[in-house]
Amino acid sequence: MQKHLKLIPCYTLRYTFKIFIYLCILLFSGFSTYAQQLAFPGAEGFGRFAVGGRGGTIYHVTNLNDSGEGSFRDAVSKPGRTVVFDVAGVIRISGKIAVSPRITIAGQTAPKGGITVYGNSVSFKDSTIVRYMRFRGSINMSRGSCTVVADDLNDIIFDHVSIEWGRWDNLHIKKSKNVTLQYCVIAESIDPQRFGALLEVPEYLTIYHSLFEGNQSRNPKAKAKIEFINNVVYNWGKSGFVGGHSSANHYQDIVGNYFIAGPNSTNSFLSMFSATDHVYHRDNYTDLNKDGKLNGRLVTDEDFSSETATLLKEPSLLPRSSVKISTSAQAYQTVLAEAGSSLKRDAVDERIIGYLKSKGTKGAIFKTEADAGGQPISKPVWSKIKDSDKDGLPDSWEKTHKLNASDAADAQQRLANGYTQLEEYLNGLVK
Repeated sequence: MQKHLKLIPCYTLRYTFKIFIYLCILLFSGFSTYAQQLAFPGAEGFGRFAVGGRGGTIYHVTNLNDSGEGSFRDAVSKPGRTVVFDVAGVIRISGKIAVSPRITIAGQTAPKGGITVYGNSVSFKDSTIVRYMRFRGSINMSRGSCTVVADDLNDIIFDHVSIEWGRWDNLHIKKSKNVTLQYCVIAESIDPQRFGALLEVPEYLTIYHSLFEGNQSRNPKAKAKIEFINNVVYNWGKSGFVGGHSSANHYQDIVGNYFIAGPNSTNSFLSMFSATDHVYHRDNYTDLNKDGKLNGRLVTDEDFSSETATLLKEPSLLPRSSVKISTSAQAYQTVLAEAGSSLKRDAVDERIIGYLKSKGTKGAIFKTEADAGGQPISKPVWSKIKDSDKDGLPDSWEKTHKLNASDAADAQQRLANGYTQLEEYLNGLVK
C-alpha cells in the first residue's frame, strides 16, 4: 500500500497553510466588521451595535391615526422595517403598542415639530434603534403601566428620546442585555407611584447624557449591571439614584454625573444601597442648596458608605464599553442642549428643560399630566419632500448622490462605511 502514497513537498504544505490562514482572516474580518457596525455615528455604550431595520423594508407613516394604513401602530407591527415620518404632530393611542423586533424608528425624518406618541404604553423587542421621539403615558392608562417597556430583549438603543408621564415608572427594563439610553429625558412620572425608571436585572446597560427630572424616586432604581455616565438628576422627590438593595449582586459604575436638588427634593440624592450593590464612582457632584447656582460638591465614599454599598477601586463595566466621558459640569451643559427629542423641543420638554436651567429654584412633581399643563394640541404638519419610489430617500438627495429616484432598491445599497444609502441619509439629518 505504501508504494502508492505520494509525499507532498514541505513548501507546498506551507503555502497551502498560509492560504488557509489568509482566507480565515478575511472571513473573520468580514463577520467582525458587520457585527461591530455602530447603529449610527455617535452611538455609545452597550446598545451601540443594534442593527434595527438595516437592509429591510421602508414604511412611511402618513397620518396621526391610532391604527390603520399609514399609522405608527401599523408601521411597527412587522419586523425588519425602517419607519420614516411624512407627518409631524401628536399620535394619540388608546391601547398599548407592541413594537416588532429589528425596527428602526427614525423620528428625525418628521417635519418641523417632530412626533409625540401620547396616551399609553409602548413596548420594544430585540435589535431596535429609536431616535428623536417623544413617548408620553397618561393618567387614563392602567394603574400599573409604564410609558416605555424594554423587557426580555437584546440590543436596543434609545437616542434623543423623551419618556414621560408613566403611571408606575416612566421606563421599565427587565432581563435585557446590551441596552443604551443616550441623550434622553425621563421625567414627570405621575400617580400612583411617580417613579422614574425600574431596571430589573438587565445586563450591560448604559445610561449616558440623560436627564431624570420631576420623579418622586427611582432616578433610576438600578438592580442591574449598569454604567451611569454624565447624566443629570434634578428635582427628585424622596430619593434620587436608588441602589438595587436586594439579595442578588448588582454592579453600578457611576461616573461624571450631577445630582441637583430642586424645590421638591430631600437631601437623599443616593438611597437604598446595600452590600450587594458593587459601586465604582468618580467625579460625581451634588448640589443641594437650591440657590440657582451650579456650585455643588464632589460626591465622596462617605456618601455611599452611609448607604452600606460595597465600594470598588476599579470599574466593572467601563472597560467593556467605549463611552466618552466628560466632567459633570460639561455633562450639565450637554444635557441642557441635547437631551430629549431636541431637534425641535415641544412646550412640555421646553418647560422641563426650563426647570433644570433654574438650578434648584423651579420644578414640580405632578399627580397627572393635566396638572403639568397637559399634552399640547398641535396641528398636523405634512412633509413637502418628494420621494417618488417611496424608499425613504428624497428625490433631490438621490439625484445628488447619483441614485435612481425610480428604483427603491438602491436605498439598501451598502456603502464602504457599512451603512446603507438610506442610513447615510438618516444619519446626515442629525449631524
